[in-house]
Parts: sequence; structure tokens; C-alpha cells
Amino acid sequence: MKKNSPNPPYSCQTATKIFCIAQNIDPETLLVQACETLASLNAITTDIAFELEGAQRHKLLATQQLIVLGELLVEKALDALTINAQIEGSNTAASGN
Repeated sequence: MKKNSPNPPYSCQTATKIFCIAQNIDPETLLVQACETLASLNAITTDIAFELEGAQRHKLLATQQLIVLGELLVEKALDALTINAQIEGSNTAASGN
């Protein structure tokens, strides 16, 4: 069936989601928050893993390694974003002369 009207704009107030991220947050801030969240998760899983033994410990340490990989990916994206902003700033300054 074809829809006659477009989808309404996304809004946290009308959505059925419990958590929502504001749309006007810049990518750098989002990446920093993601990195800090992953770092906290890394610390928690590491602490819990050392309270466990055997297979349960191995599973949690494997999860912790995936969290670290996620951290590295986010940090790399943040570095690239920062470098691009610096290059754009240099190009703007050079063209202004």
C-alpha cells in the first residue's frame, strides 16, 4: 500500500524510545561520549572478569577485548575528525590571506 504523506520528523517526545540523543550534537562530541562509555564498560568487565574463573572468565575477557577494539575504532575516527578539522582550518586561513 502506498503512503500519501511523508514520515513525520523524528522526535524523542513522539518516539517510543526510552533514551534519545539530541540531533544537534556535533560528531566530535558524540565520538568522545562513545569513547568514554566504552572505557567505562572496559573497566567494569575487567573488574568482574577477575572475580570469575574458568569459562565464564574467558567469555568476559573476550567481551572486554571486543570493547577495547570498539574503543580503538572510535578513537581512530575521532583522530581523523580532528585532523580533518585542522586541515580545513589551515586551508581557510591560507585562502584568507
